[in-house]
Amino acid sequence: MKINFKHALTQRSVFIAALSACLIAVVAFAVLSLLITHDSRRNNEEFARKTFLRKYETVEKEFRNIEDYQYLLRALVQKDGLKNYKDYSSVLNNLNKRRKLVPYSWYYYYNGVSGESGNKDLLSDVLKKDEKIAKYTKIKNKGPGNFNNYLITHNDSIYWLSYDSLLQTNKNMLYYGSAVSLDNLHQYFATIDQSPNTYTYVFSKEGICITHPDKKYLGKNIFDFTDIQPQDTLTSKTELGYTERNTISEYLDVEVIRFIKPLKTDNFEGYAVVNYVSFLIDESVNQTKRYTVYIFLAALVLIVTVFILFYRATNMAFQEKEKIQSEKNMLLVENEKMHREEALNQLQQLKNNINPHFLFNSLNSLYMLIGLNRENAQKFTMNLSKIYRYLIVPPKENLVPLAQEISFIKQYMDLLKSRFDEEISFDLIINHEESLEKRIPYLSLQLVAENAIKHNIATIDNPLAIIITVEKDGVIVKNTWQPKTEKVQGEKFGLDYLSQTYGYFKNNNLDISINDGYFICFLPVMD
Repeated sequence: MKINFKHALTQRSVFIAALSACLIAVVAFAVLSLLITHDSRRNNEEFARKTFLRKYETVEKEFRNIEDYQYLLRALVQKDGLKNYKDYSSVLNNLNKRRKLVPYSWYYYYNGVSGESGNKDLLSDVLKKDEKIAKYTKIKNKGPGNFNNYLITHNDSIYWLSYDSLLQTNKNMLYYGSAVSLDNLHQYFATIDQSPNTYTYVFSKEGICITHPDKKYLGKNIFDFTDIQPQDTLTSKTELGYTERNTISEYLDVEVIRFIKPLKTDNFEGYAVVNYVSFLIDESVNQTKRYTVYIFLAALVLIVTVFILFYRATNMAFQEKEKIQSEKNMLLVENEKMHREEALNQLQQLKNNINPHFLFNSLNSLYMLIGLNRENAQKFTMNLSKIYRYLIVPPKENLVPLAQEISFIKQYMDLLKSRFDEEISFDLIINHEESLEKRIPYLSLQLVAENAIKHNIATIDNPLAIIITVEKDGVIVKNTWQPKTEKVQGEKFGLDYLSQTYGYFKNNNLDISINDGYFICFLPVMD
């Protein structure tokens, strides 16, 4: 039963170890899924930032093109004045049209004497503050170019006009510049950078919307139709030079990541806004998450399947092993039983030899005593009759209480004293009373005492001292070491009996030694 319990515990340990490995694998896959999802979201957000910067660079480049165009016009006018400017303007407009560039050039010549203009253009009404103009808005600019900027509405279209002036003689004034249709400007941005998941708009420092995918917002104040706050434009306080936050798009009515960064040229000062649609990030992340969940579930099913197969195989192996171990245990038990029976038979044979051996020695001693001391012989015979009752019915288990052995050895030593008188001395010391209740091999004290008498010289001049001491763990029997010179018949018979008896009871603590002139035999007690 003990061996089977150990095997059951081992099987349980293997099961727990396999289950723990599966749980660790499941947790690892779950953590991996979260990390993949997190990393995917981070990568998509980083992609949104890169898209914003690319979009911003496109807008900034075009605004700088408009700035460069203004400088080009200024250089042409300052070089030739009005002379040849008409031709320059026509050539530039044709060139811009073929190259699909946004601005086109214009000029307006004002005669200071007559008050008439040399060229009819929308700008003339703006310059004269004519009320016929549907709407015009001045865009403030403190750039080094010192260009003037207006937003004007004409025929449901809004134009951004940038112009400069050149004072001539006779109070004549030449106004020249470029006009940009805000619709065309946005269309141009959409054409050169086609990002379906973003849209861009630009507003001036005062909040006037310069470009927007929805025409109704052009020229409006950005703070009126968006949730942009003034603190969102404080980009100089940010480490990256732009602000970023999630919000709801006023154009698409969906959640977006809104980036705002200053846009500053020599003829414009404002901000560029890029909105990146969040659900595209969420859709990409959800798709990654979905694939990760599929992988996780597939791995989980695989792990569970492997675990079940492993458990079944292990269980079958353990059952087979326990069956083999059970059969082996039965063989071991049978073998042990045979050995114990064989040892018991040997002990029984030894025990059967002890009684005749003891009786033979006792009768021999009696015979010798009758010739020496008749009175002691009678006393010897009485003691022999008393102690022989102890020998008539030996114990089956070959173990007796120590107290019985002590009582017997006293009678036996009295018997020997009748024979040897002053040639033998005997002392009994009990240091541990509780040990008297424990057991000891049958006739063990008598055999050790007899062994001492048989193998040692005992005379009046050199008496043989036998001392028996009862301790906690056993009995110490020692006698003075004065061995006989001639070899004694039946040598080691008693010690062999004791050794086999203790070996039978799985107790190998029997110890025999010679120390300080004494032959010492330690007999351990058993519960």
